[in-house]
Amino acid sequence: MSDAFWGLPDPDDHAEFYADVPVKRLLAWVIDMVAIILLTALILPFTAFTGLFFLPFLVMAVSFAYRVITLTNRSATPGMRLTAIEFRTAQGERFDLPMAVLHTILFSVIFSFLLPQVVSIILMLTGRRAQGLHDLFLGTAAVNRAASS
Repeated sequence: MSDAFWGLPDPDDHAEFYADVPVKRLLAWVIDMVAIILLTALILPFTAFTGLFFLPFLVMAVSFAYRVITLTNRSATPGMRLTAIEFRTAQGERFDLPMAVLHTILFSVIFSFLLPQVVSIILMLTGRRAQGLHDLFLGTAAVNRAASS
């Protein structure tokens, strides 16, 4: 196991922690996006519908808050909890507030540009720990929650 990931399960010895994680991450992302869109729609009337003029920024703000709050609380978004995965740091710990903020910032930046997003997806599909580009930068990984209990 690499020294950089000493707290994460070894993908060769404990493959069950990483089994089907890319598919689960995609499904979790879809679930979370539906939730973010619904939350944004609920907020719109409170802006007297002026939020429609800056809707992309409103969606980004709701997405940022949603991800930071949920990752800080349980190291997983609601979509991730439904698909039984959670994030762990390189030390094997759950996310705290600073890590949730950093992960969300990097996720948002990478998601905003096509090439880094494609690279991230390829890394998730081919990497030993199914890590995206932002995960590699931070030393984090999504693991199966059921396998860790």
